[in-house]
Amino acid sequence: MKDIAAEMRGSTDRLRKSEKDQAWIAKIFKKRICTTFVEDSFSNGALCQCGREREAHSTVALGDCFGTAIVNRWDSAQHSSEYPTDAFGEVQFAGASKRHSYFLRLSCDTPPSLVYSLMTTHWHLPAPNLVVSVVGGEGRAKVKTWVREVLRQGLVKASQRAGAWILTTGLREGVGQCVGEAVRDHATAASSDSLNKVVAMGIAPWGLVHQKDQLVKPQGSFPARYFVQNPVRDSCCLDKNYQAFLLVDDGSEGRRGGDTAFRTKLEDHISHQRTGVWGSGTIDIPVLCMLISGDANNLERMDLSLKNSMPWLVLAGSGGLADFLTDLLENVSSAPVFTSASESDGEPGPNVDLREKVTERVKKHFPAEPEPDKLVERALSIYQSRDLISIHHGEQESPTDFDTVLLRTLVAASKLRSSIEACPYNEELRLAVAWNRVDIAKSELFNGDIEWRYEDLEESMTDVLINDKPQFVQLFTENGLDIVRYMTYGQLEQLYRSVADSTLLYQLLQRRLAVRLGTTTAGPPAASEAKSSSKLTEENLQSGPMADITIFEISGVLDLLLGDICQPFYYDVLGLDGISSRRTVLKRAGKLLREDRSHEAKRCPDPWASLFIWAVLQNRRGMATFFWEMTGESVLTALSGCKILRELSKLEVETEIKLSMKELAQTFESLANGVYSTCYRNDESRSFDLLIRKSPVWGGTTCLQMGMGADARLFFSHDGVQSLLSQIWWGDMEENTELWKLLLMFFCPFLCYSNLISFREKSDQQEEEERDGDEELSGREANHHYGTTVFSYSELKQMEADGQPSSPRSPSVRDVPEQYIPPPRPFILSRWRQFWYAPVTSFLGNVLMYFLFLVLYAYVLLLDFTRPPAGPAISEYVLYFWVLTMVCEELRETFFIGVMTWHQTFRVYIQDVWNKFDLLAITLFILGSISRLFSWTHELGRDILCVSFMVFTLRLIHIFAIHKELGPKIIIVGKMVKDIFFFLFFLGVWIMAYGVANQALLYSYDPALDRVFRRVFYRPYLHIYGQIPVEEVDVKHNWDVQCTDNRTLIEEGAEPCRSSFSNWLVVILLIIYLLVTNILLINLLIAMFSNTFNEVQANSESYWKFQRYSLIVQYHSKPSLAPPFIILSHINLFIKRKIRNVPSVKVQHFVLLLSRKDANRLMTWETIQKEDFLSAQNKIQKSTDSERLKRMSVKMDGVVKHLTENRDVEQRLQALENEMENCSNALRWIVDTLAQGGAFKPPRPPPTFRDGVPSSSSSSYIRLNDMCESVKKKKIDALAAC
Repeated sequence: MKDIAAEMRGSTDRLRKSEKDQAWIAKIFKKRICTTFVEDSFSNGALCQCGREREAHSTVALGDCFGTAIVNRWDSAQHSSEYPTDAFGEVQFAGASKRHSYFLRLSCDTPPSLVYSLMTTHWHLPAPNLVVSVVGGEGRAKVKTWVREVLRQGLVKASQRAGAWILTTGLREGVGQCVGEAVRDHATAASSDSLNKVVAMGIAPWGLVHQKDQLVKPQGSFPARYFVQNPVRDSCCLDKNYQAFLLVDDGSEGRRGGDTAFRTKLEDHISHQRTGVWGSGTIDIPVLCMLISGDANNLERMDLSLKNSMPWLVLAGSGGLADFLTDLLENVSSAPVFTSASESDGEPGPNVDLREKVTERVKKHFPAEPEPDKLVERALSIYQSRDLISIHHGEQESPTDFDTVLLRTLVAASKLRSSIEACPYNEELRLAVAWNRVDIAKSELFNGDIEWRYEDLEESMTDVLINDKPQFVQLFTENGLDIVRYMTYGQLEQLYRSVADSTLLYQLLQRRLAVRLGTTTAGPPAASEAKSSSKLTEENLQSGPMADITIFEISGVLDLLLGDICQPFYYDVLGLDGISSRRTVLKRAGKLLREDRSHEAKRCPDPWASLFIWAVLQNRRGMATFFWEMTGESVLTALSGCKILRELSKLEVETEIKLSMKELAQTFESLANGVYSTCYRNDESRSFDLLIRKSPVWGGTTCLQMGMGADARLFFSHDGVQSLLSQIWWGDMEENTELWKLLLMFFCPFLCYSNLISFREKSDQQEEEERDGDEELSGREANHHYGTTVFSYSELKQMEADGQPSSPRSPSVRDVPEQYIPPPRPFILSRWRQFWYAPVTSFLGNVLMYFLFLVLYAYVLLLDFTRPPAGPAISEYVLYFWVLTMVCEELRETFFIGVMTWHQTFRVYIQDVWNKFDLLAITLFILGSISRLFSWTHELGRDILCVSFMVFTLRLIHIFAIHKELGPKIIIVGKMVKDIFFFLFFLGVWIMAYGVANQALLYSYDPALDRVFRRVFYRPYLHIYGQIPVEEVDVKHNWDVQCTDNRTLIEEGAEPCRSSFSNWLVVILLIIYLLVTNILLINLLIAMFSNTFNEVQANSESYWKFQRYSLIVQYHSKPSLAPPFIILSHINLFIKRKIRNVPSVKVQHFVLLLSRKDANRLMTWETIQKEDFLSAQNKIQKSTDSERLKRMSVKMDGVVKHLTENRDVEQRLQALENEMENCSNALRWIVDTLAQGGAFKPPRPPPTFRDGVPSSSSSSYIRLNDMCESVKKKKIDALAAC
């Protein structure tokens, strides 16, 4: 019941919103009411020719006694007036689903532009890629079975593929009812995620609709209940399977044809609108009129459309007007149309013979028509436009190829309307793109017979990109489209300007644009609201894409999503690289974009990566996956897409979109993991290069940095990634070195020159690579790659020993210092540095010194904390100096590592929770140290220092992150802390409820706030742990406390006595409180903890491997000495960097700088591995049961199609045999006639047949020969007798 009530409330809110949004409709759209009574001669004066009774007209018109005598014919424009419409909104059909249909009563003179804008903007109907207007088939005439199949299997199915609108009368009769049922069936069978939806729209005369009074409501109906008791008898009622109804009002009642003129104008207006999002398509919306059956009145409707160059498709054999036009166009097509000029007006007129043939067929098909001459004129006018009419024999052809019939009809009509300037197949390609029929494009246009040029595909490429058609993008790139030539920065800006306003990307771009333009409106523009009728125009109903988005706004959005690990995108194009101040960047960019936009003509150096970012930002799965397949750096690109999507999901509000973003992000992470697995299996050394290669395409980041930012735990759990991390962690030492040996080295450092610890020799590694690796990247070249990577000291030494020059700076990577190669050092110094340069050594040294720091801190707090004015002791000064060195190290980690700007580095620093602990602990320590120097704040300072000690001690938990078993436990503790906050919320509610009630019941008056606070909050909290003062709560027990009831003494601080009036209620509340807290809430907390533990424990290895990276990065960049001796390393670094200007080999975290040749070689190898991975995935996909069923289904469809064709051939052979038999009978009759006349002389002997068994036709000839011989004998006998 609650769910139903909530649903009803939500529906009510939605209807109120709809009513508010559409209240302006009555001021814009009008209805027509007949105001002049024109007598209908067949009603004896009771009815007007409009169909209404005399009493329904105004008294002013009735008072004019000459009105009905002078006017003999009723005209809507003259005899009716416009008033605000009183029927609009949504209609709900009785017994139908919850989906409502839109409806509007409008005047026949309403501008079609307003109606189209209403349907697409406010009714939110998807813009069509095709409009099929079905004409004819009205009334109660029964629709033929094969016509129903053409509508169901042909028209509606083709419309669903193309995303079309189908226009009919929308009434529950004839063809309109068949179309509605077919649309309903296809909507039920189609998948929910289908991109193209068929919109069935009814356009009917208002006066013809039965029970239309149910729709009338001046304020609008949201919804109107539409119910018809007898739908069989009342055939002119609305069909519930239509999405929208336009009820055209010309002031008449019960008459057909009042919607003809408006429907023709609406079709013509739609045919001049562009397809695609915001009209971004390359062609106008194709509109096709389809004639099914029909009567003579439809000739006028057809003639009006043909004059607007509207193509028509006539369904031959459906009866009525369709059969007449089939007979006219197929059997009279050979006659000439014009011979001479007309005498009256000088214009060419139809041939007399043609007119006679047309008149003959009019009388044949419409024998009861009272005015055949008008039909003949209409038919002749239609015949002149016969090139726009196509005949389809639906009874003989298969309905499954109906979409091809539509395509050819529209292509033929478009070729007549306009000349094709570049390629004769352009129009057909544009239609295939608009309908998203890549199968037609492959079979008809890209089958190798046509040589496509870049100019032919450029415009369509923009269309398929904006409208999310990745299959066409692939097709174009494979058939002549140069993506490097196509993708300029101006084209990229155009793609971003086409973003839909309902997406998150649109809002982010708008905010960046508002910042550049100096405005305060950061969100998207509000939707159109109700406006007065005097101010509303067509532009008010339409909205468009963003007009001033540039690559600067695009760069700002990417900086928001990737700025913590990547350098700004597209800054080099605008000349903004190297500027760290955001204000300066904004000012210079604004000035540049106002004065000069020459960057728009420049080509993107990495077009596929730019398109990939564009697709990922819009959460387009198919398009983003295809662009990822086309990019070069596949692993890094997939991780970047994962990072972008996960950052967007944090900003997205819609739950469904957020889930789809997370799902796509997981897909890209799996792709990155799969490609890297293939690379690692193929070549381990190259796969390591892949992880640490610095990419100029992605802002100078690496795969490891991007994977860390994307929270890619699956990727980090890969064995190849962990193998690289282990190699970096241990440096030149063997990975199986015992811990006790390392600890022993700290106390006896000179043991490093002994064999106690084994070091990896570079020569051994090189020999192994030469044996196992290929010739191209073995030996010295592989060492060259690792020589520029900060793994260990020996690699730098080996690179220098080989005489290898320093790696050149990559010209495409900005602000990256050239790699520095230290001079060669003797063995004693080099082995010393080999041990102390290893991150594991730095880690153990910092852990040992941190323990000493905590011991010193505890000693100062407990034993050597002097009071002023004596001043701090020596141990306390040592502690201050120790913390000072830690502060210096934190500053170095925050602002002096890498090449990013200070706000980027600070953002990265603050994201780490342990850095927050350090910041909090140091801040508290500084505050406590300052406070303890003064006597009046000495105790406060000591308290702050005690809290700071706790934070410093908790910081020690971080060392467990390196342990495989204890590392995941840190994650579990962190998640449990989040769980306990939810638990504390519930617990606080119960403590507040019980504590206040218990205090009020036990003590009637107690003004001591400290005592009240303890008894309200602290005492109930202790109840949870079993500390229940029964003697105080229960008055039956003796309480050995002196108390008083004197208010004066109580106010002076005396203990008040307990109240025994409601002590029974106190006991009951205590029981309830203990039951809820000790049993319910505590078990709830245990369940939450268990769930968190099981969740993390199941993926404990991946959690540990992921957080291990950040620890290795931290200690890889740390100096070898730990605080407080780290100050020596800081002084050494200052001298090297600032005085001697020696660059650091550790400034880049795991970064490999390759020359252009080596980078291209590595990218080529990665691309080959990606292709192998995709090929293996395709094989796996094809072997699945679903793919096998799909292939089986395609084969069965082919078999059914062949069987259908064989059936058609058999029918044609049977028809041919019947024709041959008729010919034989006719020849027999001719011969008999000639024989009786006696005048037949055969010119040559009868033919002889080569086959032994004559066919049916040859037997006819034999019989004819025998007859000729008998006639000849008879003539000879007659002559002999003479």
